Amino acid sequence: MQVAIVLYERFTVLDAIGPYQMLGGIPDAEVVLVAERRGPVRDDRDSLSLVADRSFAEVPSLDMLVVPGGPDPSAEMGNAVMLDWLRAADVTTTWTTSVCTGSLILAAAGLLKGRRATSHWLALEELEQFGAEPTGERVVTDGKYVTAAGVSAGIDMGLTLVGRIAGERAAQSVQLLTEYDPRPPYDAGSPEKAPADLVAQWRGTDASA
Repeated sequence: MQVAIVLYERFTVLDAIGPYQMLGGIPDAEVVLVAERRGPVRDDRDSLSLVADRSFAEVPSLDMLVVPGGPDPSAEMGNAVMLDWLRAADVTTTWTTSVCTGSLILAAAGLLKGRRATSHWLALEELEQFGAEPTGERVVTDGKYVTAAGVSAGIDMGLTLVGRIAGERAAQSVQLLTEYDPRPPYDAGSPEKAPADLVAQWRGTDASA
């Protein structure tokens, strides 16, 4: 099973690495990092790079597609090379997925029209512009399309897919071996739980992936 995680300039690292860590637990899975061109791709802080071992042209078909988000995915939402490859790849996928604002890129490619989907809480309204039905759920499955909410939700999405593909036992093993047992020191991980003034403060800024 070939899983391709897409990289592009100013992507958010955890959006890509969370699913990478989880999905690697699927037996016989080959998880590859792909980009428009091979080579290092800088993250949204311009301080870390992941290396794309393959270009889009080298991965014409695959079983699972993962599109991470970034603070401002608008460049990729208008990138014809990216969008054309996503549409072509989607023809062969069993699963087409995204994390955070990566769903806006899928939506811009026309892949989420009429489908339930999620994104970072600050970007949910943008999904409607592309005909998607936004929901604030952490992981949303609509047919073969699976979208995750902001950043850390990509871990949950990856683990969900391990269970769907390889079974509950395999997913439990991945969870156990990665010791994924979150106990955050604060309870402010969603707009419903965070202080209202903090939510209002961030609603006045651009979406954060």
